[in-house]
Amino acid sequence: MTTTTYEAGTFDCVVIGAGHAGAEAAYAASKMGAKTLMLTINIDMIAFMPCNPSIGGPAKGIVVREIDALGGLMGKVIDKTHIQMRMLNTGKGPAVRALRAQADKVLYQREVKRILEAEENLTIYQAMVDELIVEDGEVKGVITQTGAIYRAKTVIITTGTYLRGEIILGDLKYSSGPNNTRPSLKLADNLLELGFDMVRFKTGTPPRINGKTIDYSKTEIQPGDTEPRAFSFETTEFILDQLPCWLTYTSLETHEIINNNLDKAPMFTGLVTGPGPRYCPSIETKVVRFNDKPRHQIFLEPEGRETDEVYVQGLSTSLPEDIQQLMLKTVPGLENAQMMRAGYAIEYDAVVPTQLWPTLETKHIKNLYTAGQINGTSGYEEAAGQGIMAGINAARRIFGKEEVILKRSEGYIGVLIDDLVTKGTNEPYRLLTSRAEYRLLLRHDNADLRLTELGYELGMISEDRYSKYLTKKEQIETEINRLRETIIKPNETTQSLIRSVGGTELKDGIRAADLVKRTEMNYNLVASLTPSDVELSDEVKEQIEIQLKYEGYIQKALQQVEKLHKMEEKKIPENIDYDDISSLATEAREKLKEVRPLSIAQASRISGVNPADISILLVYIEQGKIARVSNE
Repeated sequence: MTTTTYEAGTFDCVVIGAGHAGAEAAYAASKMGAKTLMLTINIDMIAFMPCNPSIGGPAKGIVVREIDALGGLMGKVIDKTHIQMRMLNTGKGPAVRALRAQADKVLYQREVKRILEAEENLTIYQAMVDELIVEDGEVKGVITQTGAIYRAKTVIITTGTYLRGEIILGDLKYSSGPNNTRPSLKLADNLLELGFDMVRFKTGTPPRINGKTIDYSKTEIQPGDTEPRAFSFETTEFILDQLPCWLTYTSLETHEIINNNLDKAPMFTGLVTGPGPRYCPSIETKVVRFNDKPRHQIFLEPEGRETDEVYVQGLSTSLPEDIQQLMLKTVPGLENAQMMRAGYAIEYDAVVPTQLWPTLETKHIKNLYTAGQINGTSGYEEAAGQGIMAGINAARRIFGKEEVILKRSEGYIGVLIDDLVTKGTNEPYRLLTSRAEYRLLLRHDNADLRLTELGYELGMISEDRYSKYLTKKEQIETEINRLRETIIKPNETTQSLIRSVGGTELKDGIRAADLVKRTEMNYNLVASLTPSDVELSDEVKEQIEIQLKYEGYIQKALQQVEKLHKMEEKKIPENIDYDDISSLATEAREKLKEVRPLSIAQASRISGVNPADISILLVYIEQGKIARVSNE
């Protein structure tokens, strides 16, 4: 039976989905003044965490800081709702330090929902979108399952793992979104009809167990940091009452059970067809792949303050329920654990991301954007980073302003999006520090210095916050200049201090800035010899120390960035016909036609395009310019 359609409303922007990508997209677009509608299958599932109840970690935590510097939600919300916060890699350099928070998943959802409901330009409605309205290659709105037509200037699809989602548990396979919610079926078919290339990916979760049934005496406690920490640069109140996580390990008996039941494992029987995330494999994959390892780490992570559910991180599986029960009982501390929810795998459709411009607008349909796991990524943070950029660019398009593309040297979000649209992905993409060429520039500590001004220009940052940022920036610059101009003399006070930290005494006077650079010294020690006239915050002191200690490396990285920018400035004409360039290698021609890079720099990053192809392309473009000049 055909559903009767009716006109339900007109908006500047419609966001389909309300996960972490959808929440950031809707918030950004509405914050920038666009009349926005967010449509979600279930309003109670806004910003839901179907997998690990945590935010942050290596690279991912820096993305959260970048989202906050741009004026987004994730950092503020996790600061208000976490049960534990830890800084990782503190013994390593600043380029790889990252904050990670264990979330109270229910409180996190509620806080995101509260903020979105309070947003003046945002309307939230519970509905299933079945179809896009497309006219002359341009999206014009959406049609819901009930026949409601919502007209819109832009549409952002953030459907996560819901597109034709199927849950797999043992030999059971059924149509479902995460956590037994309704999947999106007709929209997936509609995207195929509209000509999009789609792929099938897989992800999964571990079982959840009752915390009261865990014997914690057989596990290792993993407490949060005692030092107050936050993701958001605006956070001033800190949660000090933290809950611990716990560490245990699989056993040889666990591995034996898995190996004896591989014939029931969907990952090996062929029931799961889509590739899963390489950097977050199932326990059965880990046992088979690393068969020489006697044990694997298992983290027991509370899901919140008002629940006994504990997430068994590291035991992601789609083995049958009875096998999962047997596995749990072989893990130290879990011998009597009561399973509350079984682990499962979920397969879903994703868009091949090389079909997107770096703005996250689809090449195939104008004013249509996609963000999050639909673009082939894994993780809440990657989704949120795409979401805020899609929301920003949709709003900019609506108001006739130039869209924003973050460079790889400006943020991990820029690395993430460039990787997706330039290289594509054959598995759920996870952001890693190793993916960033300029990770010394893309640090946890300096995200505000990199992106706050952009957030302010976009209308996402308040005047008060921007004023505080300018003060911080000025204090850093002023103090660094003062230290460069101040000479520390080798008197007894100075020499005594240097001896106390195992340093080599001074022979002559030294600039205070150079003394900070010494391995054994830090800003506070040097400031005790030459105090600042202004009281500086710990954040400002940290910036001063990092900028001075790593000055040489930072300058070298900036020189590399400058070379890259020159290549980024060499634009490729939109109407270029790669078939006309006969000397291009066949693979390079096909890849260039698929990606349609905007610049020589982007073209050079495409897999299958080698330096010889880039040289040929440069000559062709230059000849084209010469030809145009002579014709004029």
